[in-house]
Amino acid sequence: MRFCGIALVTSAIALGACAGGDSNVADTTAVAVDTTMGPVAAPSTATPAAGGAVTAAPITGTTHEVKMVGDAQGYRFEPANITAKAGDGVKFTMVTGGPHNVSFDPATIPADVQAQLDANISEKMSTLSSALKMNAGESVTVSLANIKPGAYPFNCTPHLAMGMKGTITVK
Repeated sequence: MRFCGIALVTSAIALGACAGGDSNVADTTAVAVDTTMGPVAAPSTATPAAGGAVTAAPITGTTHEVKMVGDAQGYRFEPANITAKAGDGVKFTMVTGGPHNVSFDPATIPADVQAQLDANISEKMSTLSSALKMNAGESVTVSLANIKPGAYPFNCTPHLAMGMKGTITVK
């Protein structure tokens, strides 16, 4: 009972300390809001368009499926290595052990491929990195359209230290 009282008093003091503050402190963060256009999609980057921007290139060939797995056997992509043609796609599906994502290390991707590959990732968290998939059945697709032949190593950011990586070879 005494422990509960101490915890309650400590919590009250901590909340009081967080709630206080100087009401004269100015907020120096400026935010521009355009209320005339409604929702605005994030700009994409990839096949050169007017003005030099790069747009996502659609899958025109076969879509290969890769499972993202984390279980008693470890964290892995199944299969870890894929060979595909330019124009194919790779659908990465979350099975177990998430969160998982698909990420390409910019140091391993040729500079002239990075913008197109980045634009070809269906849902992104950051440059050359897909959004995290939390639930079984969720997926992210990477189009290999307009990607030149070569080997493109990828990994799962949260599980890279556990060896969750693979390679897409474009022929």
